[in-house]
Amino acid sequence: MSGNEKPTAKQSKIGLFFKGVRTEFRKIIWPDRDTLIRQLIAVLCVTVVAALLIAVIDFGAQNLIDWLTTVNA
Repeated sequence: MSGNEKPTAKQSKIGLFFKGVRTEFRKIIWPDRDTLIRQLIAVLCVTVVAALLIAVIDFGAQNLIDWLTTVNA
């Protein structure tokens, strides 16, 4: 665009959107390394515990279904 042309309404909205995104990103307070590592360990532990719990429930349900289908066969 040259100096005499006005941006279209769509270009203005897109520009305002990205200006707002940049402003919001500047407000983010990033965690320090120690906090990040502690949170990562906590998330991994909870994930492993949840996975084990789901695996145990799945194994028990599968054995129950197998037992129920062999009893009636």
